[in-house]
Amino acid sequence: MERINQMFHGVMNSERYSRFSLQPTEDGEGHAEVQLAEDSTEAEDGGSPTFRPVMLRHSRRFIMMVVLGVLIAFLIGCTVGLLRPSTAGCTTAAQAEEATQQPEPAAAAAAPNVQHDWNSLTTLLEQKLTSKGLEEALQKYNVPNRSAGGEEDKKQAESIYDTFRSLEMDPWTDIHYVQLQTTDSVNKNRVTFGSEEFQPKGYLAYSATGKVQGKLVYGNYGSKKDLDTVQRKNVELKNSVLLLRAGNMSFAEQVDSASSRGVSAVLIYPDESDYDFRTDTELYGHVHMGFGDPYTPGFPSFNHTQFPPAKSSGLPTIPAQTITGNMAKALLSNMTGPEPDPDFKGQFKSSYKLGGTENVTVEVNNVLVNTEIHNVFGVIKGFIEPDHYVVLGAQRDAWGRGYTKANVGTSILMELAETFKTMVEKDDFRPRRSLVFASWSAGEFGNVGATEWLEAHMTSIGKSVVSYISLDGAVMGRGGFMASASPLLYTLLKNTMKEVQSPFSSGTLYEGAGSDWESAVLRPMKMEDPAYPFLAFSGIPSVSFHFISPNKEFYTYYNTDLDNMEHLQFQTDQSVAQMASVAAQFAARMSLRLIHDHLLSFDVSRYKGVITKAVVQVYRRVNQLSVSSRLKGVGPHWLNRARGSFSRAADSINNDIINSDMNDREGCRLINQRLMTIERSLLSPYTSPIDAPLRHLLFGHGRHTLSSIATTEDMEDLHLQLALATWSLQGCANAMVGNIWDLDNEI
Repeated sequence: MERINQMFHGVMNSERYSRFSLQPTEDGEGHAEVQLAEDSTEAEDGGSPTFRPVMLRHSRRFIMMVVLGVLIAFLIGCTVGLLRPSTAGCTTAAQAEEATQQPEPAAAAAAPNVQHDWNSLTTLLEQKLTSKGLEEALQKYNVPNRSAGGEEDKKQAESIYDTFRSLEMDPWTDIHYVQLQTTDSVNKNRVTFGSEEFQPKGYLAYSATGKVQGKLVYGNYGSKKDLDTVQRKNVELKNSVLLLRAGNMSFAEQVDSASSRGVSAVLIYPDESDYDFRTDTELYGHVHMGFGDPYTPGFPSFNHTQFPPAKSSGLPTIPAQTITGNMAKALLSNMTGPEPDPDFKGQFKSSYKLGGTENVTVEVNNVLVNTEIHNVFGVIKGFIEPDHYVVLGAQRDAWGRGYTKANVGTSILMELAETFKTMVEKDDFRPRRSLVFASWSAGEFGNVGATEWLEAHMTSIGKSVVSYISLDGAVMGRGGFMASASPLLYTLLKNTMKEVQSPFSSGTLYEGAGSDWESAVLRPMKMEDPAYPFLAFSGIPSVSFHFISPNKEFYTYYNTDLDNMEHLQFQTDQSVAQMASVAAQFAARMSLRLIHDHLLSFDVSRYKGVITKAVVQVYRRVNQLSVSSRLKGVGPHWLNRARGSFSRAADSINNDIINSDMNDREGCRLINQRLMTIERSLLSPYTSPIDAPLRHLLFGHGRHTLSSIATTEDMEDLHLQLALATWSLQGCANAMVGNIWDLDNEI
């Protein structure tokens, strides 16, 4: 009877963990089966060590009565068990708000030694992810130089590999040989203005090289609106040298914007209105309008492989150079020309004239260096779906010390790896899916290391990677919180904010955000975001989050050699370790949901509003052009029908989630596969990763995006791109449905 009760206890409490091991299934499926713990293994004589059969010496009638009693007890147990409310279930995005969701069912046999519900798992995280542990990690991984591919970078890669190996996380290393651009030690970069010559030490990687001369023009930040304003003041941009202040846009976007107006060269400086550091501080960065090694676009750089000569379409064709604030002051103080608008003026005590009258010479002599870089990985394998995995990543390299840019993220990454591994080894935590920890190199050159890995596994990675969580820049200050993410992860972000205590106010992060958390927290994912290539290039639902100083959405000392421990301590009120521990808690809880729940914590409903908003913009634009007779024979209704198909497909997924069998492992897996198709199906199949690597319809960059279609002036191209975008969106809807006989093809 005791044995039977134990069996029923295991069946009806199916959301409990017990000790078990991975075994391959006989049908060749890429997932693992749960086996009983060692203490229930059969003995050599055929009996269980704790339950051996004993010969009964009683009459037949007595035996019959015993058997009948057992059967009655069995039936009563079944009835009670079936009537008892089950805690098992497939977690939906809406259900993710319930903190009582419990883990994956164990085999129905032996009573579990340790039982974990959601609260106990998060309690373990709180106990293990402490300020003390992060303080030790911050000291351990802090190095004086983080140059990508340098000796310190490789030594730290080896240290991380050894740590993963000591944790028995089956580590491996990705080695790539990439083209990184650096300054020439002999031929310095120069800026000559009248009798003054400047030789800045900072530089912009992947700038075009050469020597050009042109009229010096001041263009604020260099946005489309800014350059339109300059031209309205009758200042010629073509063949000019454009002086811009850093901020609001990435360096690559600033140079791309200038190049589109026929500018000959670009100079970028930090203005006192945006940066509160010394005016002799050098700026570093890159100007590749893309990601990865720009000389192997769309394919990985392995083993010096000699592919046909190729260049990324995102490489600039004009020289670009950073200069210090002091150098910019000297230029601005000698410029004449029209008076700019008030919002063009920074805080330097100078005229901020638009210029266009004085010549300036820019000479860029950067050189390409073939560099070996190492990405390092460790994995905690899932026990039910090991072939599906969540990736946590952080870059190791930076300009100078890179304390905020690289050390904090790396320290959080390693502390999370040790914490989750300890939970598996010592606390009987059994993650459903795998968790991969990735340490990237050459992130400062445009996420080169991460992108090369994505390119190397482009055909398979989208089917396996559940989500990417970036740890870069997780702590930049104290007093605010912001995040960027795929709409699929908005609800998961909100629910995690509800669970994590705010380190700078009473209550949780969610309560501290106010009534409209989305406006307070969510930001569009920009090109310089380390998570951006995962989303826009590979179609992986991705998220990055940042603790920030009040009223500052970027870290002042990024891209300088002032990114050190002392400055971050000042920005966080001497509580870097505490803030890092809270950031680790936030990342850990998001990861835990994604590797723990039966159904992925994706809320497909959140994409419906995003797509509708983008389609409405195209709809209005096409109607306006049709009314004005600039566009003939083209209507937006087919795109709107594709939007409707997407909406119905999203409703279908949600309906299947609600009506799914809560204990049907294969059913949950099929729904998860449909959820995982959404993001990658929004990558346009009609663009080349060489010509337009950021292929996402909504968050990408290029003519294929809905935002570009809503603004283009090329009517012939609009007609083509509208048709391709329509079918791309319809294809995403079809992929979400799952069964070919359920396709909603109204187009």
